[in-house]
Amino acid sequence: MTLTSHRRRLAVSATLVAALAAGLAPATSAVAAPAPAPAAATATAPAPDMEGVTAALKAAMANGAPGAMARYVSPEGIQSRTVGVRDRVSGAAMDVNARFRIGSVSKTFSTVVLLQLVQEGKLSLDAPVNKYLPGALPDERITVRHLLTHRSGLADYTDAMFNSTVPGFEAVRNKVFSYQELLDLSLALPRTTEPGVSYKYSNANFVVVGMLIEKATGRPVADAYKRRIITPLKLRNTSYVHPDTRIKGLHVRGYLHPDEAGAPLVDSTEQTVSWAQSAGAVISSPGDLNMFTGALMRGRLLSPAMLQAMTTVTPTDATNTRFYGLGLRRYDLSCGTQIFGHTGTVQGFYTYAFSTRDGMRSLSAVANTSNHGAANTALGGTLEAAFCGKKPAAPSARAATPPSATDLTAERDLPERH
Repeated sequence: MTLTSHRRRLAVSATLVAALAAGLAPATSAVAAPAPAPAAATATAPAPDMEGVTAALKAAMANGAPGAMARYVSPEGIQSRTVGVRDRVSGAAMDVNARFRIGSVSKTFSTVVLLQLVQEGKLSLDAPVNKYLPGALPDERITVRHLLTHRSGLADYTDAMFNSTVPGFEAVRNKVFSYQELLDLSLALPRTTEPGVSYKYSNANFVVVGMLIEKATGRPVADAYKRRIITPLKLRNTSYVHPDTRIKGLHVRGYLHPDEAGAPLVDSTEQTVSWAQSAGAVISSPGDLNMFTGALMRGRLLSPAMLQAMTTVTPTDATNTRFYGLGLRRYDLSCGTQIFGHTGTVQGFYTYAFSTRDGMRSLSAVANTSNHGAANTALGGTLEAAFCGKKPAAPSARAATPPSATDLTAERDLPERH
């Protein structure tokens, strides 16, 4: 990754200290932090601060998003908030039922499929990837687990692909790649770390995950998503349509910020997302994402042992508030609540989809822009407001953005410039 790309990250993942070299072992090693058992987290759960959620959405708009929305689900019911527009041309208001591109939240979908295959004995987390894809990778030490935890050392080919945001996007908007072509782009670059030593986010990891899924099932990854997740959970607005460029039905249009200050937004809604595929090409809606993260945490998609493995995490930064498990992030919020899910960035869309460990409270939020980190940071304020509730009154007037929003900057998922 170039120094420029490092600077463009929304937050830079810290390299783990030497003690984490034990990451070569399964994620249940001493340095890993297993998720707490699903206790009665909702018994003392604070009421969501929906005014704070709205303030965070408005802050995302103030920072360049045409619109934003959030949907919160708890035992007390469903609450949603929308601001701005989902289509700048028609002026159509943001709609909580609309579909959009979820970017790297797709990684959690891919991980669930892969872990189901592990449960079925078709793969092993700690087996070398080359056992299943002979000769695919240059290092026999890279395991399936290393892919899911971003510890393989495979370089992220998207850094160079989108070094210039709009020209890079337009060059691949309608292009169709094979998995092997994407992997070859990564393998042409120096590896970032020795296998298992440290966390280094890379979309190449989940390209290989897609290859593993298709090899193990003998079917396209779209079939696996549908049969194993979408149909069982009745996710009516979720699909994987690669390489079709359209988002069918009611949907949000996405707008990409150019690198040049003051340049017009680029409508990036239609694209193949072939450059991401199993790393980020799923389309969904707020309601479906609530259902997905909640059902996952409640054990509807994985066995207890496999869910425990998925939620066993290691730090990704120096603050000890951001962690990564198997295709899953954990955020530790200011009120002590731990939430699990993923963030997503794809041209024109920022997404957050998180749930408490018991699956009883879930939030999904989206802003229809990208390449403008301040909008993403502001959108992250919905998490604190929803899961931690109202903050104690401050001596001075409260800012429009919840005070904790600056602590919720997401790590970069898919290509980002700002």
